[in-house]
Amino acid sequence: MRAELQNVRRKPRADGERNRAAILEAARRIFGERGSEVSLDAIAQAAGVGNGTLYRHFPTRGALIDAVCSDDARGLIAAAADLARDHLPLAALLLWLDFFIDHIAAKNVVVEAISALVVPATSDEGVSGAEVRSAFVGLFDQVVKGGEIKVEFDPLNLLRAVSGLSLVNADSVWADDAKHLVRVLVSGLREPLPTI
Repeated sequence: MRAELQNVRRKPRADGERNRAAILEAARRIFGERGSEVSLDAIAQAAGVGNGTLYRHFPTRGALIDAVCSDDARGLIAAAADLARDHLPLAALLLWLDFFIDHIAAKNVVVEAISALVVPATSDEGVSGAEVRSAFVGLFDQVVKGGEIKVEFDPLNLLRAVSGLSLVNADSVWADDAKHLVRVLVSGLREPLPTI
């Protein structure tokens, strides 16, 4: 009986869930404004919780960064599903890439976290970059099935191009330029490669 009770996970208390959500929101905002090296005390204060509460939920800076990135990854995955349901394949692909670019532009947080969406990585929070990549590739594959992409192309190269651009400068002007570049790249994929 005791072994059975020990294996049952208690549901988190409502105030604990609220505190965790407040910490994640504060971390997302402050990392975006000041970078990932900001003091965790500043994040706790912005979330309206004590340091002990922050450390109870996120024992290390890395755990907090992983949680923010994992939460963001869930948003990217959900956006892919929503866009695929609500739009034609090419529009869904371009809108998702716009969303991804806006996501990068809003972050001053850890460039390596953005890279994790393009290269293999798994968060302790259970959402991996592979899941984000899979959601994106699913959108791309629908465009290919619809006959709108004529060139054999690794879809991850689009993500690599956008992520690489973010290393130069991820601000609002960058976002507009990156969206334009994505459209140029996708437009080029819609025509067969010229023979030389």
